[in-house]
Amino acid sequence: MLEKEISFEPVLLSLNGDQLQSEFLAINPFHHVPAIVDQGFRVIESLAILDYLETKYPAPALLPTEAEALAVVRMVQMTVTNELFPKAISLMFETEDSPKLLQAKEHINQVLVFLTECLGNSPYFASKQLTLADIVAGTDMSLLSKLGFSFNNYPKLKDWFERLMQREVWQRTELSQEDFEKFKRVLRMLHRRKLNQENKVNNHE
Repeated sequence: MLEKEISFEPVLLSLNGDQLQSEFLAINPFHHVPAIVDQGFRVIESLAILDYLETKYPAPALLPTEAEALAVVRMVQMTVTNELFPKAISLMFETEDSPKLLQAKEHINQVLVFLTECLGNSPYFASKQLTLADIVAGTDMSLLSKLGFSFNNYPKLKDWFERLMQREVWQRTELSQEDFEKFKRVLRMLHRRKLNQENKVNNHE
């Protein structure tokens, strides 16, 4: 919304419980963020929100129209969402000697190699201008960076990420390390809560 200069009123939620309140559940019964409400119309799920905003507010355009370029944008969005993000999150929960940690890092490497191929020699994914692929990938690459993951073995992605982080909007919205540590604590708490619930169910069975 900032890149498109769409006016909006942000509503901040504490994931310690705000997402479970009836007011928010009326917007998203699955208690996930983000969600938007635009003149009474609610949209949940990040990719759906991006598509909605791109269609309703088409300028500046953040999607290419050429078939191959559009396919690259969609591939990057889906690969980051389905393959990169879950493994990045798992880095927060696994111990250094965990086999799952090694598997996660190997999978992340595979994703980053694929993203490097998708980027090619373009300054942004499939375009000389920012696209929705950059927004989705940049968010999760920022997560990896804060977790201490180095991009030195992926020089094109490293240059792209540094270029993205130099944009004014990204500098305005990037989490501080302090806020990121709070984010990690909340995720770990939610993860423990989920494990406890699963254990209770297993014990009951």
